[in-house]
Amino acid sequence: MSAPPNVLLGVQRPRLATAPPNFLSSSGREAVELAAMAGLKLFPWQQHVLDVGLREREDGSWAAFECCVNVPRQNGKGGIIEARELAGLFLLDEQLIIHSAHEFKTSKVAFQRIEALILGAPELRKRVLRVRNNTNETSITLVTGQVLQFLARSGGSGRGFTGDCNIMDEAMILGDDAMGALMPTMSAVENPQLYYLGSAGIGAQSVQLGRLRRRAQAAVESGNPDPSLAYFEWSVDPHADECPQGCTDHDDANAPDSWAKANPSLGYLITPEFVRNEQASLGNSGIFERERLGVGDYPSDAADTWQVIGEEAWRALAVADAERSAPVAFSIDMTPERSHAAICAAFRWRGGVHVTVVEHRPGTGWIVERAKELHGKWKPRCWVIDPASAAASLIPDLEDDDEGLGVEVVKPKARELAAACGQFYDAVTTQSLTHFDEAPLASALAGAQKRPLGDAWAWARRTVGVDISPLVAVTEAKWGLSADVEETSDPLDNIW
Repeated sequence: MSAPPNVLLGVQRPRLATAPPNFLSSSGREAVELAAMAGLKLFPWQQHVLDVGLREREDGSWAAFECCVNVPRQNGKGGIIEARELAGLFLLDEQLIIHSAHEFKTSKVAFQRIEALILGAPELRKRVLRVRNNTNETSITLVTGQVLQFLARSGGSGRGFTGDCNIMDEAMILGDDAMGALMPTMSAVENPQLYYLGSAGIGAQSVQLGRLRRRAQAAVESGNPDPSLAYFEWSVDPHADECPQGCTDHDDANAPDSWAKANPSLGYLITPEFVRNEQASLGNSGIFERERLGVGDYPSDAADTWQVIGEEAWRALAVADAERSAPVAFSIDMTPERSHAAICAAFRWRGGVHVTVVEHRPGTGWIVERAKELHGKWKPRCWVIDPASAAASLIPDLEDDDEGLGVEVVKPKARELAAACGQFYDAVTTQSLTHFDEAPLASALAGAQKRPLGDAWAWARRTVGVDISPLVAVTEAKWGLSADVEETSDPLDNIW
């Protein structure tokens, strides 16, 4: 397929990728040619996925047992599915191919598309024995007895089927129940293969996609390719919203180059003008970043919780009460999609620092008034807000002399944020920090992960699947106790 001249084109190679290194050959080229014969012209990025996914070892087994394509919607992942199913039926002699989606209506559309391709190509059509499309069965059967079956996972209808190839569409809605029903059935197949295709994670429902993504990330970070997984993700840098002012090593959600990085079919199936209109319509809801830029929300496995600070170490620092004393520092943070926000505080106690969640609520409309109330009572030495975070939008209102706090908000630089995280971590390990064992803070720490920041690290906002605004805020509030600010001499004789 060709794009109009002078149009920005999508990047054809994924930003995040891994594939097994040991293979002898690939059936990808033949699969692409077969698809073209059936009238399905594939883009270079789709051809690349097939080439890598259909690589074989010397003994004829698949190099990749699992193949995952994570790409924003409307880019053409269906073309990969159709080409792989055509190859399984007419090139690879796979006896049973199972195509499943979260809802049957999605499987139904996929069935209609592959049916049109097969019946529209005389060379393929003559090999079809029957096509069934009724309330009991949706399938295509060849004269050789090979079957392509379409199912809905939500009804549990995939249990008991033993497929040579299993296509899991809508992979962002795929949990343990579906995987538990599927995996045992594949153990009896001599050379099975599993394909996951979907868009960015949507939180708790994206359990399996989150696992696959973490494996790919681990492979890239370690430099050791995953031995059984081929993973392809088109997305922008998920930490773009956390990059400090002046940083260039990130992706700007407003930049067409970022749109191209996340959408390989930009300029072919999707126009830059549509993306621009889409962004304007969706605003700052976070939906544009997820659906068009591939910035997902992925839950952690139970085994992946409490990765940075251990639960036992954290619980050991809990106290029932702490005498609130001067000086005190406050911090505000909110989730990137602005769904929740936290105001937290830190003050010195028993030779160390005590941190607490003062307020944690949905939305953002309550923050400025609550901050004014707290400021009037406590006269804190400073308020801290990361200038590259979503909470930065509050700074003008807080600094306004007439309606806000009328104070200068401390805005830490990248190196200071890294120092704040390091100091917080060190305070836990040296047991010089206490807390009230508040649930929002414990939940944030349970799912917290690190993100690289130069030679140090900071808290990762978008990869944990939980709201970490309380954790970010207490970390910054603790740092605020020693930040370079003009001290207040007003006494503190109130509590929040």
